[in-house]
Amino acid sequence: MLLNEEGQELFDIRRLALLVEVVEQGSVTAAAEMMMYTPSAVSQQLRKLEQEVGQPLLNRKSRGVVPTEAGQLLAGHARKIVAQMRAAQADLAEIAGLKRGSLAIGTFPTLAGSFLPVVLRTFKKRYPAINLSLRSARFDDLVADLHSGATGLCLLWDYPWNRFRDDSIRITEVFEESTVLLVSRNHPLAGRDEISMEELRKESWIVRAEAHPVVEVLQRAAHEAGFEPSIGFLANDYQEAQVMVSVGMGVAMVPKTAVALQHPDVRVISLGSAAPLRRVFLAQRQDKVYAPAEVAFHSTLLEIARERAADYL
Repeated sequence: MLLNEEGQELFDIRRLALLVEVVEQGSVTAAAEMMMYTPSAVSQQLRKLEQEVGQPLLNRKSRGVVPTEAGQLLAGHARKIVAQMRAAQADLAEIAGLKRGSLAIGTFPTLAGSFLPVVLRTFKKRYPAINLSLRSARFDDLVADLHSGATGLCLLWDYPWNRFRDDSIRITEVFEESTVLLVSRNHPLAGRDEISMEELRKESWIVRAEAHPVVEVLQRAAHEAGFEPSIGFLANDYQEAQVMVSVGMGVAMVPKTAVALQHPDVRVISLGSAAPLRRVFLAQRQDKVYAPAEVAFHSTLLEIARERAADYL
């Protein structure tokens, strides 16, 4: 149905399509066969269209029909409208079939440098026509982008003592990852496969700067083990933290994805069953209809996560 600026009904698009077909075929019967209607149904719809227009559109003759001047004029406009509607249907079908479209994804740095590239590689191989854009940012910025619609979905994280809660956002757990200890290859503990926090009370610690959440993770683990951690260096990112560990400036506690690119002079040691676990999850707005590309990414993400879950514990 076409409406004017006041929201009033103008013409029924299906009737316009019938008019175009009748004019092009020169026959109600032939048009009915093409459009899979009965001739009487086509005639009825065209009479209603003439009532909407307020003047005759077709001259009926013994061997068919010919358009009036008004019918020829309206059919010319209707061809353009019908063509545009068919183009819209084709475009929507392409998007539904993932033959075109776009998807904006939010993520955080450790995941962007470890797990996520595997997902992106698989997704792009399966759906090469989908245009992907990616933003790596801080937690609050990622949530704001999701609320504003700047991203269709995003990857976030939390810990058991501070679960993410937002009634407007739907979350799906992707995997849990363990926290590990980093020491230099020359450190007395470098040969160990596992260690307890109680054994680390005399160590100097390298942590992320600017009140990074990993500082709270360290403090909680240390307090449970009965000591206050001594902070020896504030690093801007995990790569800098690894470099400082490698030259003996201290040890570090990091989520396992942070050492996907491991420094050659750094050793990774398990903290055992007491290691804090970080939950990585996919976040999407509750109040929207998920586009086919979002559904496909969601499915691919969870598939890869199931295959690699053991790598992060």
